[in-house]
Amino acid sequence: MSLALLLVDIQNDYFPGGAMEVVGATAAATQAAALLAAFRGQARPVIHVQHIATRPGATFFLRDTPGAEIHPAVAPLPGEPVFQKHFPNSFRETPLLEHLRTAGIARLAIAGMMTHMCIDSTTRAAAELGFSCVLCHDACATRALSFNGVEVAAEQVQAAYLAALNGLFAKVVSSSELLADL
Repeated sequence: MSLALLLVDIQNDYFPGGAMEVVGATAAATQAAALLAAFRGQARPVIHVQHIATRPGATFFLRDTPGAEIHPAVAPLPGEPVFQKHFPNSFRETPLLEHLRTAGIARLAIAGMMTHMCIDSTTRAAAELGFSCVLCHDACATRALSFNGVEVAAEQVQAAYLAALNGLFAKVVSSSELLADL
């Protein structure tokens, strides 16, 4: 079974100074870059996903802005596929599924941003579509949330979503654990 690296939404708006900064973006991008280098070094498939906002009133990932660009730490090389999406789920209304099936990819190593939104949606969708998923927890980042007057720190949001995905939807590991298994 072929294993591909799926890098989801590692875009400038999530980094310091961006329109939707997440906690730990730089550290997560460093780990994602290490995964990317290893996959490239072993000539394994790499797929980039880029969110472009089309929702009225959107404030980040706006088309043709620097914030929507893929971060330089994980910039695609010529020939590496980049799929643009408009929803949290990377499979929704994109050719990603067809690409993976055509390439014979059955396993995905997933990294990216935001854990509680696009990583969660994409990982769950991939598992439900029959892919075996490994999610690199230290190559993902998220932000604090609030609900009904309760503030939830980014670290707790990250832990809760990773805990929910671990097992049924993905095997959640560190980047170094995945690299040791390549």
